[in-house]
Amino acid sequence: MNTPSRYAPLLDKFAVSTSAICAMHCLCLPVVLAVFPALGATLFGQESFHVLLLWLVIPLSFVALSMGCLKHKSWLVVFFGMTGLTFLIAAATLGHDFLGEIGERITTLLGAIFIAFGHIRNYTLCRRTECDH
Repeated sequence: MNTPSRYAPLLDKFAVSTSAICAMHCLCLPVVLAVFPALGATLFGQESFHVLLLWLVIPLSFVALSMGCLKHKSWLVVFFGMTGLTFLIAAATLGHDFLGEIGERITTLLGAIFIAFGHIRNYTLCRRTECDH
């Protein structure tokens, strides 16, 4: 096994985790802020947290998915990954001013779900190919 592909499963796991964190943050933040309003002053309550997650998710997903796709050449992985990244970028750039608060949440959640599906499929295919020899 060559060195770059050795890290692909780890990158996929990390990318699924960051997508899950993004989705949990999006769903739970309003409730958590209602119970603990002081958290709004921390990084978790700021818009910069979304930007930080996006700066992690985009390059991480791109690298992990392309490393896997070079190996197993699944266009479904590319479709899920690019669709998810498109949703996340749209949610970040259009924001609640254009999409509305609920629209931004739905768009973010769809992006996180598509990216997670892409990485899970990528991970599964990579494991299958490595187990063949």
